[in-house]
Amino acid sequence: MAALRIPHLSWNSIRFKLVAGLFLVTIPLITMLIYNNYYSISVVRNQVALSNKNLISLYMAQIDSQLQDAERNLMSLVTYDYDIRSMDNPNSGDEYQLAKHRVSMKLSNEIVLYKSVDAFFVYSKARQDLLDVFKAGVAFPERDRVEQYLHRWFEGRPALEESGNDGWFAQKIGEDYYMLKVIPSGDLYIGAWVNAKTLLVPLHLIDLGGEGSALLVTERGEPMVSTGPLPDERIDYTKGLQQYYLSGGQTNSLIVGEPSQEGNFSLVAAIPEKQILQNLPKLSRTIEIISIASIGLLPISLLLLRRILLLPLKRLLSVMRRINDGNVNVRVEPYPASDEFILVNQTFNSMMSQIEELKISVYEEQLSKQKAELQHLQLQINPHFFMNSLNILYNLAQVKKFELIQEMTLCLVQYFRFMFRSNLTFVALREELQHVRNYIRIQELRYPNRLTCRIEAPAFLEQVPVPPLVIQSFLENSMKHGVTQDEPIHLSVDIDLKESGLEPYIEIIIRDTGCGFSERALAQIRSGNRVIDEQGEHIGIWNVRKRLQLLYGDQASIVCYNGFPQGAVIELKLPYHVET
Repeated sequence: MAALRIPHLSWNSIRFKLVAGLFLVTIPLITMLIYNNYYSISVVRNQVALSNKNLISLYMAQIDSQLQDAERNLMSLVTYDYDIRSMDNPNSGDEYQLAKHRVSMKLSNEIVLYKSVDAFFVYSKARQDLLDVFKAGVAFPERDRVEQYLHRWFEGRPALEESGNDGWFAQKIGEDYYMLKVIPSGDLYIGAWVNAKTLLVPLHLIDLGGEGSALLVTERGEPMVSTGPLPDERIDYTKGLQQYYLSGGQTNSLIVGEPSQEGNFSLVAAIPEKQILQNLPKLSRTIEIISIASIGLLPISLLLLRRILLLPLKRLLSVMRRINDGNVNVRVEPYPASDEFILVNQTFNSMMSQIEELKISVYEEQLSKQKAELQHLQLQINPHFFMNSLNILYNLAQVKKFELIQEMTLCLVQYFRFMFRSNLTFVALREELQHVRNYIRIQELRYPNRLTCRIEAPAFLEQVPVPPLVIQSFLENSMKHGVTQDEPIHLSVDIDLKESGLEPYIEIIIRDTGCGFSERALAQIRSGNRVIDEQGEHIGIWNVRKRLQLLYGDQASIVCYNGFPQGAVIELKLPYHVET
């Protein structure tokens, strides 16, 4: 599936300004109405949250106070009670049993004084003996379930500091949650426990509405017990209770709470938001109607703007973009529009027709100029070569070497016939190489025994079109600067088809064994300038570079450098085009 294209809209366009102006008028009004609605909701929510926060904090303080009293009683037993010390270090089994009996009686008398405690217990680790005292309201199955848990817990040698021995800690036993407090004293563990439901009994008096609920949660946000059904099972209780927040799945609930100072649990109130805002339906409905009506008018206004103004502008801009991409023959099609746009479109079409005619005329003039410049470059013949050739014929005639005179004359005829084919922009590589071999033969007759040449090209490239006189220009440069009376010079031309990425190209490497390029000449060549030295101006390489630029643009390249150990090297890269 094609990706959705989002049109670009300039900030300075008429469309943007008109649409933005319309929105600037209507959006502030709608925003004020919506803000007023949300502000009213926020005020009500804050008031409800503050009221319930104070109430929850009050009940949490009462629970902490009761748990703190029970903890003080346990600390008093550990610190001052003789019977507890006797149970820890008895002289005999009878002394242990008598001390256990007296502790049991004492705890039975004291447990009725603590509303927030369901049982006290003393566990002897050495004897694996558990003494516990319960309130009258604790059922036998619950007693048995908790006793079995305490035996397993103490036999497992728990790490009390990890289990919450610094305060009351929550633990799930069976289907219920319990709050436990354990204080180690020698070989004994003295503690108390209370069912979470016992702590929640006073909270049934809190009025949280028909769907609100108060509950105790663990430090991991797990609900332990609640006064009623929870508004939503997906409420998150782990966000912290320093401030109220909203949480839930399909329906949000207001969450306020207070963490316990004595244990790792919190008291939380969850109130559905729809219950909080039940007194604001009329105001909310009025604001919704006004907002919906305002929003409904926006599309109608935009539709009118689009039909009258934006659509004609869009059609005109679309045509202008296509013209900007080079399609100057595109025109604005006639369509029903306002008189002003009809006049603009007619004027635009007439102007573009005139521009298209002018562009065609300028383009044809540029083609003629470029063709003339190319032909001029191809016809720049070195007059010294012509004079030297006549001088060779004269010398051969003096020594009466008629066969060489015939060969030299034939080579010159073929050479100048190729040179004067100025109407050809490209020739086959086979013809270009034949011309190069003909030129080399003329030079061999001029410099006998001082010049050798090797040309290698694959047969499948013979019909590939190349610009004429490209290779000869560089060979001529090598002959001019490389041939001396001291040492013979060797020339080589290697042609092959290469590939870089997805674009194949023809690589032509021309080497000689002469003295090579001077540093100054290399600098001028690489900068694209004509080479000028004490012998005058040399335009051969510049001529070839200019011609390749006219023919190929940036697709062709020339690289010049000195080879090792000596000699000049020229690398040409031409785009590969099959025979046409």
